[in-house]
Amino acid sequence: MTTPTAITPNVLTIPRKQDGDALPNLIGLTRDQLTDALQNVGIKEKQIKMRHAQIWQWMYVKGVQSFDEMTNLSKDIRANLAAQFQLSRPEIVTKQVSTDGTRKYLLRIQGGHEVEAVYIPETDRGTLCVSSQVGCTLTCSFCHTGTQKLVRNLTAAEIVGQIMVARDDLNEWDLEPGDKRLVSNIVLMGMGEPLYNTDNVRDAMKIAMDNEGIALSRRRITLSTSGIVPEIYRVGEEIGCMLAISFHATTDDVRDKLVPINRKHKIAELLQACRDFPRLSNAERITFEYVMLKDVNDSDEDAHRLVELIKGIPAKINLIPFNPWPGAPYERSSNNRIHRFADIVNAAGYSSPVRKPRGEDIMAACGQLKSATERARKSRAEMERGIEGL
Repeated sequence: MTTPTAITPNVLTIPRKQDGDALPNLIGLTRDQLTDALQNVGIKEKQIKMRHAQIWQWMYVKGVQSFDEMTNLSKDIRANLAAQFQLSRPEIVTKQVSTDGTRKYLLRIQGGHEVEAVYIPETDRGTLCVSSQVGCTLTCSFCHTGTQKLVRNLTAAEIVGQIMVARDDLNEWDLEPGDKRLVSNIVLMGMGEPLYNTDNVRDAMKIAMDNEGIALSRRRITLSTSGIVPEIYRVGEEIGCMLAISFHATTDDVRDKLVPINRKHKIAELLQACRDFPRLSNAERITFEYVMLKDVNDSDEDAHRLVELIKGIPAKINLIPFNPWPGAPYERSSNNRIHRFADIVNAAGYSSPVRKPRGEDIMAACGQLKSATERARKSRAEMERGIEGL
């Protein structure tokens, strides 16, 4: 296995805040929920529509973090809002910057739990990889996140909050027409399985796509699932974003080991859901993600089976060189093997770009995300027990 060269990343550590009794958060509310919230604080019915628009713009266009900054609201309204609500984002615990410009954020959320988000700058776009759960329940054997037990789902506020934190860090609020967007694309490929948290993911992405707020195109948002078949159709109908399948094998026997959800939803069932996906066309193709594992799924026979399996599905195949992590049971396929695999897929008429690993030096590459929160808590608890026993 090739081990990345060890370097010292640029790390910013922010002091921890003390948790208190949390007020309801306005960030993350749907438009209907925000209307209800404003009615509950006594804003007059005839003013609701105007105040709703003002507050929405302050939160998602200007990115303010205090009600005091909402200067076109009266002082009484601002004070009333501040007394009953908060504008809360996840808290940056550490920020690491890779030599290639990738930024990894360790973010603390309610309850003291932590998740990771990664910003990847490129010449033509800036992609933010966001998490949907604390930990993961799927235990995919090649994925570092899968070695961390599921703690809980993220709320809509905690999901959209990751976008807001990145835009804070990049100073990307209140853009003028024609300004280049630094966060131009969102991929739900961070910690967790998005389709085990569909409702909150949907509500967060609706906020991200709202034309009067963050205003990201639905075609610039990609949701990656390991294959929660009953929820896939909802992605097309209720979110409307692009779909990616974390595929990684061409037989059920191998996929059962790599992606254990396959034991419940076999390859044939998963591919039928892809064929039935709303809006599927050459302009809106499904992406099949395929991690390249030496002597596991990278043979010529695998490549030929892959193109047969997806025949008739408008698709592209992203080949992902395996990103090592401590204790990983796999090795990355050689460059020659990866490119031979890509040649076979290309010859069958499918685009098969080889993803360039980004942020490996800060463990920010695909499959490497893992918060150490629960391990740290366990260590602290063990230490406290040890002190008590002295």
